[in-house]
Amino acid sequence: MKLITAFFLAAVSAISCEAAEPAPLAPAPTQPAGTPQILPRPDSRFEGNVGRTYLESDTPQFPQPVQAPKGAPNVVLILIDDAGFGQFSTFGGGTPSPTMDKLAAEGLRYNRFHTTALCSPTRAALLTGRNHHSVSSGVIGEIATGYDGYTSVIPRNAGTVAEALRQNGYMTAWIGKNHNTPPWESSAAGPFDRWPNGLGFDYFYGFNTGDMDHWNPRLHENRNPIFVPKDGKYHLTTDLTDKAIAWVQKVKSISPDQPYFLYVAPGATHAPHHVSKEWIDKFKGQFDMGWDAYREQTLARQKKLGVVPQNTELTPRSEGLPAWDSLNADQKRLYARMMEVFAAFGAHTDYEMGRIVDAVKKLPGGDNTVFIYIAGDNGASAEGGLEGSINENLFFNGFPEKWQDNLKAIDELGGPKHFNHFTASWAHAMNTPFQWTKQVASHFGGVRNPMIISWPSHIKDHGGVRDQFLHVIDIAPTIYELTGVTPPTMLNGVPQKPIEGISFAYTFDAAPAKGRRTTQYFEMGVNRGIYHDGWMASALSFPPWQSVRGAFDPDKQKWELYHIDEDFSQVKDLAATNPEKLRQLQDLWWVQASRYNVLPLDWRATERFNSELMGRPSLIAGRKNLVYYPGVVGLPLSSSPPLLNKSWTITADVELPEGGGNGMIATEGGLEGGIGLYLRDGRPTFVYNFLSLERPTFAAKDPLPKGKSQIAVKFDYDGGGIGKGATVTLLVNGTKVAGGRLERTVPAQFSLGEGFDVGMDHGSAVDFTYQLPFKFTGTIQEVRVELK
Repeated sequence: MKLITAFFLAAVSAISCEAAEPAPLAPAPTQPAGTPQILPRPDSRFEGNVGRTYLESDTPQFPQPVQAPKGAPNVVLILIDDAGFGQFSTFGGGTPSPTMDKLAAEGLRYNRFHTTALCSPTRAALLTGRNHHSVSSGVIGEIATGYDGYTSVIPRNAGTVAEALRQNGYMTAWIGKNHNTPPWESSAAGPFDRWPNGLGFDYFYGFNTGDMDHWNPRLHENRNPIFVPKDGKYHLTTDLTDKAIAWVQKVKSISPDQPYFLYVAPGATHAPHHVSKEWIDKFKGQFDMGWDAYREQTLARQKKLGVVPQNTELTPRSEGLPAWDSLNADQKRLYARMMEVFAAFGAHTDYEMGRIVDAVKKLPGGDNTVFIYIAGDNGASAEGGLEGSINENLFFNGFPEKWQDNLKAIDELGGPKHFNHFTASWAHAMNTPFQWTKQVASHFGGVRNPMIISWPSHIKDHGGVRDQFLHVIDIAPTIYELTGVTPPTMLNGVPQKPIEGISFAYTFDAAPAKGRRTTQYFEMGVNRGIYHDGWMASALSFPPWQSVRGAFDPDKQKWELYHIDEDFSQVKDLAATNPEKLRQLQDLWWVQASRYNVLPLDWRATERFNSELMGRPSLIAGRKNLVYYPGVVGLPLSSSPPLLNKSWTITADVELPEGGGNGMIATEGGLEGGIGLYLRDGRPTFVYNFLSLERPTFAAKDPLPKGKSQIAVKFDYDGGGIGKGATVTLLVNGTKVAGGRLERTVPAQFSLGEGFDVGMDHGSAVDFTYQLPFKFTGTIQEVRVELK
């Protein structure tokens, strides 16, 4: 009843909230008349006279390719993953970022730019120019629900800026992370209309999950799986950079006068923090001072750079985070190393992005290129927990880690054996001077990210700083204005909902210009915030490292109030002294929540990863008997056999040549957790990777003979809840050859993206006893999975 009452109170005050409506877009300066509002354009028809023969007809004319507006710039949009306001040196952080420095020196830095606090929602808002709930992307697809704001299915009435640019003469490419395709649509069976190629990008090279192993990734080029080298020299960020450069060089060679839109979204600096020892060694000892001193030093640098007001105060350490001085020597050594790895990861990423920038500037139209470099789709991530992590998937399965265990892996951090993540306290420090981290949409540590814009031929205030309050939904309308492309009202036969962002192109030439965004709501996991006319109300629900959450009452949620025009970092909570202003903003939040599909509020965490429980669409739902043939490789986890919390049997019919065979028969998951059935030295072997903590292995004593054999793994689950034990039986031609007990099993998800493979291991290894890709050297007739 309190929720309903609050909603109607807010509705009554809606008349005072007209400022929340988006302002109309300014006409494009390069083409005042604009491009067509209805796309695609109608089919061309010959307008001349047609006689009985060509001799009696007017000269024929071919339909001409669509031309972009005259003078339209190239657009290069770079979006770093999981980065904080105080992370990179361009905004006062401890990680060198020379590429950002160069772009900032010739362009502008924006110090009040905001995201949504989570990756997929930010990316959906970025590409569509609408709020994340408005485009059904209130959360990541792995925890989607069936409510309008949370399905993870970007609606057709919210077309992307890339699709509009593509139909107006632009060449388009997406390189890197795609976390905007619903998981159940990400397999080779399609549909493909919500893959990047269906979202306006003619070329795609990257991955379709939230994070990715940088040493052994699973990639696609357009819709085709890519198998990367296993030579120990490969790194994903370098590969993505190479592909971005190759694409832009190719298309500008072919069509030098045609503009392009290049969207580069590296997997870094999202976990796993994978980077070479060469880069890590550059940062040895640089973070021994700890996170508390780092925050103080960073704020001092930020003031010197002018990216924060001189009166900015450092927020207190967020509740639940330990003081650096409270740690023992081993903890300090471990956590400092984790930060060294993270800094190396970020520095390497900025270096690779610099290669793209340099390559673009050398090409035709380099000066007429708009570079938009956003350091983070949310704040730095605290999903490594209070003690850091060597396997981020433990967090998503609800298992805390112990620093004593992680210390054993200190010299391997950053390498291929671990899915490592630093501590929540370091994440908090990366978001200096703000409170909180990724997921916490209520506070700036979760949503305020650095943005740099350079346009060599147009921006003249080199090195300028802009402080207008902006949001990620403002990027698309700004691109529309700069390119002279009109946002379509009808796109591919579907009427479009209005753009909800506001172009900030007006800030390029006028530093003191009054900001045009007066209102912006925030929500993620019931962490709630509302900005209006220089004020911010904030309400925290759960700290991000609390993956298992109990009962919660939104009506009892504590709200804070900040006058951010005077309090840049949200230090002074005025809720007690100005309750009227707080009530006004609370009511306004409910109005915005109703308008943009935020309701109903849902604070569940770990349990939402269970697709069966949530009722998400599935290619395998309800199927008890599944048959797979050779060539099934890289099946997404969402389309793979659901092997958790139930009994099952995997049976493979194989044929071995003279001399026996080796290799992977079937595997699901990988480094972070999973199962594998393979032949090693000809002996049938089954391994169960329990979240990298233990890998019980059951192997036959004798190798298989030449010829046909049937190998089966029978997995008898104990039942009685999730994550319980099981009995494993390994059989050859119906006879038991090995077996044993598992006292615990993975409760929520095997991995963060790796699914089912037949005949090889495409991705990371489920254990370390074989070399990838571990192709099967015999013949597999079929693999059958029976779910009990």
